[in-house]
Amino acid sequence: MKKYPVNIWDGLISCITVKPATSPFSFYALVPALAVFVLIAGCSQKTAAPNLSDAAEQNREQAQTAAKKIDTARQALEEIPPPAKSRYMVIHTTESWSNPFLVVGSDNLTLRVIYPDMTHSNALPSAMLKPARARRQELTIRISDLPDALGALPVEEWPYGRVVAVEEDPAETRANRLQVRRNVETTMQALNNLGIVIYEWPAPNRGR
Repeated sequence: MKKYPVNIWDGLISCITVKPATSPFSFYALVPALAVFVLIAGCSQKTAAPNLSDAAEQNREQAQTAAKKIDTARQALEEIPPPAKSRYMVIHTTESWSNPFLVVGSDNLTLRVIYPDMTHSNALPSAMLKPARARRQELTIRISDLPDALGALPVEEWPYGRVVAVEEDPAETRANRLQVRRNVETTMQALNNLGIVIYEWPAPNRGR
């Protein structure tokens, strides 16, 4: 076996054996981990950005659809003349009210209409109708569908002019009253956007 000088072995040992205090091993071991962390963080940001963009685009499309509904309904409602207070302020019972009547609940709206005759029974989509009496129809609708529902009514359903009575549903529980009031405000805003006069129906002490 060939023997090497002692200084050669000492050199090899010094290359292999490094004192922990001066070893750069721990620092270099962290570099790949840091690189992976930065890569993952960057990918997460890139993934989240399109989601936020998609949500904003969806909200924009919904707003445009709602605005289009209002514009279409307003054009249809322009055929109805402005209301005359002398005609509708003297009505004291819902049975005598001939214009559209809205009952606002915690979930939906009930739209009551009185048809002069059955020839207008198909004025609204059949899926929205809930027959009650021969000349009276009750429709359960969402607030978002209000422009379509009112815009579809024929002129004959507006004998007092462009005015709608609005009432909080007296059958709602006390626990739902706050939500009902919020829906009333949203409904009134929708009616204002349509150019419809609002007649807030008095409390239930008035005849129904």
